Formats: sequence, C-alpha cells, structure tokens
Amino acid sequence: MSMARRKSTTTDGESRRPTFEEALDGLEKIVETMEHEHLALEELVSHYEKGSELLKRCESMIKDARNRIDLITLQSQNDNSLDTDPQIVDDATNSLIINSRDDSDDQDNEIRLF
Repeated sequence: MSMARRKSTTTDGESRRPTFEEALDGLEKIVETMEHEHLALEELVSHYEKGSELLKRCESMIKDARNRIDLITLQSQNDNSLDTDPQIVDDATNSLIINSRDDSDDQDNEIRLF
C-alpha cells in the first residue's frame, strides 16, 4: 500500500479537494475549452469562476510546498550549525508558518487564466 495516497472521500460528506495535478489538469481543460469552443457568455463566466478556484488551489499548494522546503532547509542548516540559538530557529519557523496562512495578503488579487 502506497503511503503517498490519501483518502478520496471525507467523513462529513464533503467532496474532496483536488490534488495539485487534478487541479492543474482541470484548469488546462477549462482554458482549452474557452479558447477553442464557441460558448455562451454565461458558460464563459462559469468556466472562468471554476478556473479561478482551481488556480487559487494550485497557487496555495505551491506556496505550501515552498514553505515546507524552506522549513526543511532551515532545519538542515540548524542541524549543521552547533552555535545556532534555538530561539532564533523557533522564531523563523513560526514566521514561515504564519506567512503560509496569509495567502491573500501577499498576492495581488488579480487572477489570470492565460
């Protein structure tokens, strides 16, 4: 059994959130449809809304991954340095965690599909 697999359903009846790959694939399909099919205005707006949600999901997952890598790098540097003050490492770690929660504050609010 692979440890990388996650449950595909939730216990409270909510639909599961797409993986990064699923969200990216869905976004690519939406862009393809919007570029090559003649759609009514309401359909275009609906596709744009769905694409915006998927884009936000992808960006959030990328930011989380970057923060995890930064944390691993920081921990690795701490392991290699004997004179590092643990309080400095704790403060930096807390800063990374807090920054990962501020998705909307750090980005401009413009969402681009193309």
